[in-house]
Amino acid sequence: MSTADIPVLSIETFDGQRGDFSRNLSKAWREFGFVGIRDHGLDDELIETAYGVFKAFFALPADIKQSYHQPGTGGARGYTGFGVEQAKDHSVPDLKEFWHVGRELSAGEGDTDILKPNLWPEQVAGFREAALALYGALDGLGARILSALALELDLPADWFSSRIDRGNSILRAIHYPPIESAVPGAVRAARHEDINLITLLIGSREQGLEILTRDERWVPVSTLPGTIVVNVGDMLQRLTNHVYPSTTHRVVNPAGEAARQARYSIPFFLHPNPDCLLETLPQCVSEDRPNRYPQAITAHDFLMQRLREIKLI
Repeated sequence: MSTADIPVLSIETFDGQRGDFSRNLSKAWREFGFVGIRDHGLDDELIETAYGVFKAFFALPADIKQSYHQPGTGGARGYTGFGVEQAKDHSVPDLKEFWHVGRELSAGEGDTDILKPNLWPEQVAGFREAALALYGALDGLGARILSALALELDLPADWFSSRIDRGNSILRAIHYPPIESAVPGAVRAARHEDINLITLLIGSREQGLEILTRDERWVPVSTLPGTIVVNVGDMLQRLTNHVYPSTTHRVVNPAGEAARQARYSIPFFLHPNPDCLLETLPQCVSEDRPNRYPQAITAHDFLMQRLREIKLI
């Protein structure tokens, strides 16, 4: 896949039972925190259509884009402008803007105080349909991957199912504009770890993504056609008592002419249900691995803590 040598697995080989796929997934996440997934069932047209509507939105005038921002919500839905999000422990904001799509709820389903309605830009035809189609496909793929992980944790294959079916999962379309000039120290995405359980990334066509290896080396990760990169987030790290560590990553500014090219990517942040208790799994605690998190916390409270840290609320 790249100089990082991240394993690439075919999810077609996963038959719902513990086996090679689940073992190799577990090994990849222990060693790298990242894995490539192919044969995932998302066709090129679905992905290209989503990229098309998102690019069309980001090309709109700034005042129109800003009209879809909802102050005080942490960017939970709709638009968040350029230079707003700031990585934890970083002194300047990232060089990006983004749009969030959340879970669509039926009447009486989920916590509507937390899972707010989506916004849909009327200026871009087909935006809602394309975004929800991609959201649904990635949501289903993520559930299947977590089913394989559950088996490796000696849990029932459906253990995560009832804990993510109302999750505050987010499809984020990101636009990194061309870099004409920037505040010293500002990068497209400063080093960070993801907040959620797992992230499924439909990669950018442009370079820039790097991960920090276990031996403290930054290495580039370039996506392959038909491959979705999946990484561990802080919530899964917490649940598993760092058996599966959340891997630090960043998006660096390219050099030369490449800096004047826009970059787009679409990560899907898979979250537990807001009331899901993040409580260390007992099978991940031992005399050699004492419980790092004796105090449980709900997924929503954990999310709010982290959103404050990155200056979104």
